[in-house]
Amino acid sequence: MGLRKLCRWVDCGFTKCAISLAMVFLLASICAAQVKTQSAETPLADDLKKYPGLAQEFEKLFNKVQEEVDSPPVRKQSKLLPLLPESTLYYAALPNYGDAAHKALVILHQELQVSNVLREWWQHGELAKNGPVAEQMLENFSRLSQYIGDEIVITGSTDSPEHNVVFMAEVRKSGLRDFVQQMLKQIPSTSKPPVRVLDLQELASATDGAASQGLVVLIRPDFVIAAPRVKAVRDFNDLLESKGGSFGSTQFGQRLMRAYDGGASVLAGADLQKLLKQVPQGATENQEILARTGFGDVKYLIWEHKNVVGEPASQTELSFTGPRHGVASWLAAPTPMNTLSFVSPKPLLVTTLVLKNWSEILDDVRSLATASNPNAWASFDQMQQMMNLNVKRDLLSHFDGEITLELDTVEPPNPAWRAIVRVNHPEGLQQTLDRLLATGPFSAESFDEGNVRYHALHVPSRTNPMEVVYALVDGYLVIGSNHEAVTEAVQFHTSGGSLRASPKFVSALPTGHPAGASALFYEDPAAMTAFALRTASPEAAGTFLRFRQDAPPIVVAGYGEETAIRSASTNTAADAASIMIVAAIAIPNLLRARMAANEASAVANLRTLNTAEIVYSTTYPQKGYARDMASLGPDPRGPQFTSARHAAVVNAELGGETCTAGTWCMKSGYKFTIKGICGQVACKDFVATATPVDANTGTRSFCSTSDGVVRYQLGGPLTSPVSAPQCKAWTPVQ
Repeated sequence: MGLRKLCRWVDCGFTKCAISLAMVFLLASICAAQVKTQSAETPLADDLKKYPGLAQEFEKLFNKVQEEVDSPPVRKQSKLLPLLPESTLYYAALPNYGDAAHKALVILHQELQVSNVLREWWQHGELAKNGPVAEQMLENFSRLSQYIGDEIVITGSTDSPEHNVVFMAEVRKSGLRDFVQQMLKQIPSTSKPPVRVLDLQELASATDGAASQGLVVLIRPDFVIAAPRVKAVRDFNDLLESKGGSFGSTQFGQRLMRAYDGGASVLAGADLQKLLKQVPQGATENQEILARTGFGDVKYLIWEHKNVVGEPASQTELSFTGPRHGVASWLAAPTPMNTLSFVSPKPLLVTTLVLKNWSEILDDVRSLATASNPNAWASFDQMQQMMNLNVKRDLLSHFDGEITLELDTVEPPNPAWRAIVRVNHPEGLQQTLDRLLATGPFSAESFDEGNVRYHALHVPSRTNPMEVVYALVDGYLVIGSNHEAVTEAVQFHTSGGSLRASPKFVSALPTGHPAGASALFYEDPAAMTAFALRTASPEAAGTFLRFRQDAPPIVVAGYGEETAIRSASTNTAADAASIMIVAAIAIPNLLRARMAANEASAVANLRTLNTAEIVYSTTYPQKGYARDMASLGPDPRGPQFTSARHAAVVNAELGGETCTAGTWCMKSGYKFTIKGICGQVACKDFVATATPVDANTGTRSFCSTSDGVVRYQLGGPLTSPVSAPQCKAWTPVQ
């Protein structure tokens, strides 16, 4: 069980999640212990039986933490943001939770003193081994926070791979270096993290080494800086010495500073426009596809979280440089969500989308698919001809944009679900459905109840025959997993007792936004908790459901604007869901674009190495081809020195002095190496290999030999270079 998921289960706020670490840790320990026991019951179930009243003490402890622990005050400005470099690509700022952690620890100690059952369980129950560890973690975190300022910034830039992640905070008082070193000494040597703590004098002589890993921490009198590489720390230190960077004057920096104007607790953002500019110009086809999706115009992704009058509020913004188009424009403008009038007042999950013209969406999908494969939709067209059906005219034209999916239970073998779609021509839709059902491999029957006509479809199956029921009611198509699901939906609609009218739902809607929305996500966290725990421990599931049954729902609303997509929520447990709504739309496209850019760059770099090898063999015929990339690169002594050892026909990125045979040199998400095929005097051939640094930077490896053909193979990163015969068996790049 992950920390984020457990926090959602207990429905704690952002701060409460952080400072309830000890309580979350105990639950994680108990659940982890489940895999070690052969008993039919979990350790938590055993403890609930062994210590009567423990469930009530859990509830009391969690409630007290939520009521008495205050969130850090919002910040109206940032002292760290203006110090960052102009090339900053992403930015995240967190408040100092130290005071909240200390208060939570005090509450924990108080409850352990006054509650015999909680103390007995803490000392002798399943948590006896891990509880003190969690307690010590909170204590160290609380003490550490006293040395740093009220904001911790995590940032990264496009300057070089070393600058991908940098942590930064102000130093509030002296003694931080001694405290950090003392804290590191407390960690057992078998699990000690590779952390180097430096001062300014030690930084001057520090080096990364060939395979440096871990964290480098520089503690200055005024700031603490941490990064995975010495070079990143040194570059950031040099920036501070020169009185900081110019990020605050960039458009991205100014957008983030505006977020502080309204008060910020947690703030994160990414300059997606700058990220896309890193796509090489040679990747024309990929750029065209990205442009067609509409996500080639993305600008910034911003996420803000704060507490307003004690209540959490979060919002996410995906902005564009101009009006949304393509896939990015599928989400329509906000509108009242009338499909919710058919939804149960106590659902498990609900998702609603308001889409633009469905026929246009089909056109967009077809355009994207045929851009790379002109025959991609040939079978679809054949299907339409065989069925004498035009999907756009006969089916999609009858839908009016709004669709809701509801899940009431996930109990096997037949979960209870509903789908509600707004319809603009019910009669035409029914005619199309009749035609489709007449050709389908299932039986159908129709019957009337009241003023509603229901249609039941029986889908045959050897293992689990399925029934689907639908009805057209007041301009809406209502589909359900069975007859009861659809009749209930109609009753909710006619009686006004649906989710849409539920006070619990209405109170969870974000304030300060349009009455309608373009998208909606709803989740009952208590019910989801009970279901997740039920298979492992029915007792634990019942306990959580009892003391969290009144937990507010998670509600995230999305809004499609002309040049942006926004989402908002008032429940901190939905923060992850909020940003994921936008991320699920944009990030996959951006990641694919970045991978495509890396692959295009790798091909271009291999061709550069091919050309360099030809120049080298012509310049030094007695040597033949170069044995490695270092032989093609510049001489470390300076540009005036050239020789067969350092021919200076490629730059230092590909031909650095360490890029010798058997080593990899990295550039733009790929690792490169050259292996010469040499006799005693000269090299008659070579193999240049390029492979992704990891699975997130590319999906293809490339190679080339003296024939000048760049070839590729799909798959994960290589661990060793390929041979010439292996390379020539790969597929040529078109």
